[in-house]
Amino acid sequence: MKSGNFEQIFERVGHFGRYQIFLYIVCAFQNISCGMHYLASVFLTISPKQTCRPPGNMTHILFYNVSMWRMENVWTLFPRSREDYLVVQLQDGQVWELQKCYRFRRDNNSSLNYEYAGHKSGSPCLDGFIYDKSEWDNTVVTQWNLVCNREWFARLIQPTFMFGVLVGALVFGYLSDRVGRQPVLWSTSIGMYLFGISAAFTFDYYSFMVTRFLLAIVTSGYLVVLFVYVTEFIGMKARTWASIQVHSFFTVGTMLVALIAYLVRTWWAYQIILSTVTLPFILFCWILPETPFWLLSEGRYEEAQKIVDQMSKWNRARPCKLSELLPLDLHSPADDVSSAVKKSNLLDLFYDWNIGTRTLIVWLIWFTGCFGFYSFSFNSVNLGGNDYLNFFLLGAVDIPAYFFVCLGMDLMGRRRTLTFSLISTALFCGMVMVIPKGYRIWILVANMAGKFFIGSVFGLIYLYTAELYPTMIRTQAVGSGSTVARVGSIIAPLSIYLSSVWIFLPQLLLGISAFVSGLLTLQLPETRRRPLTTTWKEATELNVDKDGSSGSSGGSLVV
Repeated sequence: MKSGNFEQIFERVGHFGRYQIFLYIVCAFQNISCGMHYLASVFLTISPKQTCRPPGNMTHILFYNVSMWRMENVWTLFPRSREDYLVVQLQDGQVWELQKCYRFRRDNNSSLNYEYAGHKSGSPCLDGFIYDKSEWDNTVVTQWNLVCNREWFARLIQPTFMFGVLVGALVFGYLSDRVGRQPVLWSTSIGMYLFGISAAFTFDYYSFMVTRFLLAIVTSGYLVVLFVYVTEFIGMKARTWASIQVHSFFTVGTMLVALIAYLVRTWWAYQIILSTVTLPFILFCWILPETPFWLLSEGRYEEAQKIVDQMSKWNRARPCKLSELLPLDLHSPADDVSSAVKKSNLLDLFYDWNIGTRTLIVWLIWFTGCFGFYSFSFNSVNLGGNDYLNFFLLGAVDIPAYFFVCLGMDLMGRRRTLTFSLISTALFCGMVMVIPKGYRIWILVANMAGKFFIGSVFGLIYLYTAELYPTMIRTQAVGSGSTVARVGSIIAPLSIYLSSVWIFLPQLLLGISAFVSGLLTLQLPETRRRPLTTTWKEATELNVDKDGSSGSSGGSLVV
């Protein structure tokens, strides 16, 4: 089956008619939930100011020369550093010094002074902690006391989630090529709702981590298959814009995270609200059909014909018979046609030297895009000012970035747009490093610019990967790329913690990775003006004309 022949079906039934628009909106809406779950931990794991709880009720509180009666009045004065402490007097007359992770009982209770040179006995926070509730009533950090020697438990929440995303991309990318796109979309969507709600009702840290890990697996599975599903249902004339703008729905999800976190300051209520966004999709997901591309690659022509007929009816186009476009394929046994798909595996991404080199470069771009995307996102709450506004702005900047990608791909092609975005990301990482610390607004603008260009990379690489590989391995190609990308997303939150070693270490690592990736991108073929490939022969022929100045078989259409 020639890809050019199949692309002619869209000429008959429409590239982006009512049928495709309906499927597109239903599927893309669910991507809002993906964006929410991927970045929910930014506010789930907020660690407020805290101090040790004394073994009794406090009657007086002293911080340096400031005396007060209520703990709520302390937090505006109390810094996050470990060196400072509170002096409190209990109802029984005992005087205690309270630090973030340790407390001391003074032997002399005769006077309540901040400075004390006498003997005192220390102990850890055996009675728990007192947290600042001015911002959040409850987070997972305060729920299970993930502070002090348990702080690393909180730091593992997002990397563990992203490890689940890695597993999901690999597993569901494989299953999608074996059992079809439709069953994966159904099962992962139901899983997102069930595991999302369940996470809010977990009874301890470990059950929370397991539930979030399973949520990550199904969310990643949906996201990987979504882009292949949309790509295979939309004709070349609309494929670029439609595929890229799917990311805008993900961005809406990240922006809603900031809004919901601002309005809801209890972590379990916050988690429930995020999860209920999936519910409308579950009510409609049963009507999603399998893609004709996958059905034809499996030799299931009658089912593919039914989908094409349905598409023609919805789009009010004249009927299109597959037998007119694919006469040779229609008379070949289905088992023979599908055998190639069933034998395909991850090693086929190294089909020959050129394909193997292409795969390694694509994987590096995936890694860089994901590492940069989440580094900017997680670091947004460390820029100073309003955390919710910073996070919202660094999310909102992705929407114009995706429009830039669409225009850039039309004017410059995929490869040049990707190279420009990667090099620009490296440039703005350097700018963040040289802007003086006091220029908070300019630091925010530079971070937004860097997020703009790395968002462009992240938005383009899904479509570009799908276009670089044939049908029988396409979902595995996107899935494997997403898997490698998750290594970047696992490292991203950890790199933010490394800023304690050197404040600009995350920007340095991202800048180097983006610059190297940008140079290597020039070695990839251009896929503009080319139909989706369906065979390895067509995929390898992409290297013959890297600039994509001429179409391949079947008469190509300008994207």
